[in-house]
Amino acid sequence: MQRSLADSRVKFRHLQCFLAVAQFGGVQKAAESLSITQPAVSKTVAELEEILGVRLFERGRHGAVPTREGQLFMPHASACVSALRQGVDLLARVEGEAAATLDIGVLPTVATSLVPPVMRLFGEQWPNAIVRLKTGSNTELLERLKAGAIEFAVGRLADPERMVGLTFEQLYSEPLVAVVRAGHALASGPLSSATRLLEFSVVVPPYGTLIRQSAESLLRAWAVPPLSSFIEVLSVSVGRALALENDAVWFVPRSAIEYELAHGLLVPLPLPIAGTEEPVGLILRSDTQPTPVGRALIDAVRKVARERLAHHVQARAEEGRGKTSARSRAKRDAGIDAKVDVGVDAGVDVKRDASHGATKRAAKPQGDKASGTSRRKVHL
Repeated sequence: MQRSLADSRVKFRHLQCFLAVAQFGGVQKAAESLSITQPAVSKTVAELEEILGVRLFERGRHGAVPTREGQLFMPHASACVSALRQGVDLLARVEGEAAATLDIGVLPTVATSLVPPVMRLFGEQWPNAIVRLKTGSNTELLERLKAGAIEFAVGRLADPERMVGLTFEQLYSEPLVAVVRAGHALASGPLSSATRLLEFSVVVPPYGTLIRQSAESLLRAWAVPPLSSFIEVLSVSVGRALALENDAVWFVPRSAIEYELAHGLLVPLPLPIAGTEEPVGLILRSDTQPTPVGRALIDAVRKVARERLAHHVQARAEEGRGKTSARSRAKRDAGIDAKVDVGVDAGVDVKRDASHGATKRAAKPQGDKASGTSRRKVHL
């Protein structure tokens, strides 16, 4: 009886405020996100705790942290809010009264190359949809996803404890590269030593990110001493500006700068990058199903990812064939040069028979100037 009574008293506003406080870790930011006052949020959460008969948050100087009961309740509250939004969006789509709305999260280092082709493809099926794109670190995206603020994310596989309640579907892997502007002093030829990087500003991803770990692994593999001065940034636009205008060495996933590489604005440093590939994939909640508009966008992401993967496989195959052909030509040229050198050292000349135009090989005689025969050495 008490459970039935509690079910009937829990309202949508209770769930909204609870999820907002859990997502932002405090009442102030939760109130700002919901466009209501802080006292209203505190009162609503207190009402929910009274209805459920449990304490949902531990409040302190560091904000509001969900209790064990709060963590247990969170996925179910999120599922309720998500289901209601799905129903509203579906009716709006069917009736044509309003555009469907979708909130998604994408890593900024992935968005520049993935989002444009995905949105072109998605727009053909859902021309009136409103897509609200959130970017941030992988940790921020996972927190938003768990709180129900976004329907899915395109990010990286995190530690197991951060992936609880989530599923990861790998789309592709991308390497980390160190790039500089075209004409940079480090791009003029082979690096005599990787420690030359220390002569310039170094831009790396923020501490705690997977690509920061890859950057540090690269520096160690190149025997570069620990950096005493560097710039941390996740923004692609800021990193690009630092590389182009400040002569900085920028560590960035290759897909984030495909345009700049293709147009010669940035060039990768000639340093080994093997082992820096990090998987990029779709991250969804395991306790909810995507909305119709969400499924359409997910399908577009998968299709574009497959095309990217096929293109990269083809490019690597062509690059491999090109290297094989170059090695074959080099070996063939080396063989020809060796034969010619051996022939000359053995004193073999080529004599042309003027009457028949034929070319004959003969041992080089010793001193035959009086014969009048024209002799010349031929070097192929």
